[in-house]
Amino acid sequence: METVAEFVLDPIDVGAAPDVMALFAREGASLTRLARFYLDDRTAAEDLVQEAFIRLSRSASRIRKGGSAAAYLRSIVINLARDHNRRGLVSLRHRPSAVPDSPSAEEDASARAERQAVIDALRTLPRRQRDCVTLRYYLDLSIPDIAETLGLSANTVKTHLQRGLASLAQTLEANR
Repeated sequence: METVAEFVLDPIDVGAAPDVMALFAREGASLTRLARFYLDDRTAAEDLVQEAFIRLSRSASRIRKGGSAAAYLRSIVINLARDHNRRGLVSLRHRPSAVPDSPSAEEDASARAERQAVIDALRTLPRRQRDCVTLRYYLDLSIPDIAETLGLSANTVKTHLQRGLASLAQTLEANR
């Protein structure tokens, strides 16, 4: 599991309120995982999450009463990741170090290839479908949470999920 301790917000530097700090402790790791689906570099993903919290602390007044700061953060992270990739700042692939007692090289290569095939197929989906699928199946968000994060209706989210999963299945089956 990835840690996000490397980029803890300093309340003195960014004016973060204690509730932002608690939100960081609760959501930081999942936001970093979300960013990693868009970026190959863990450090860049962590930087995007840090930037998202900085932006949140600067615009906390824009969150409506009863609104979800977590949904706002997810939206910021997705937009920052898109901007990062749009500018052509695609980072080098993160290569984790070998783990003792790891599976054989063949098993590891096979599993890595399967994961990469899913990520590659995911990246071919249209933007909204990709966003809905990653939020649903990689962050385990509910349909209403996804709708709130992306500013869509629940039915639209369901449609994007259905089409995205069908397209993923078709792409992955074609690549076998």
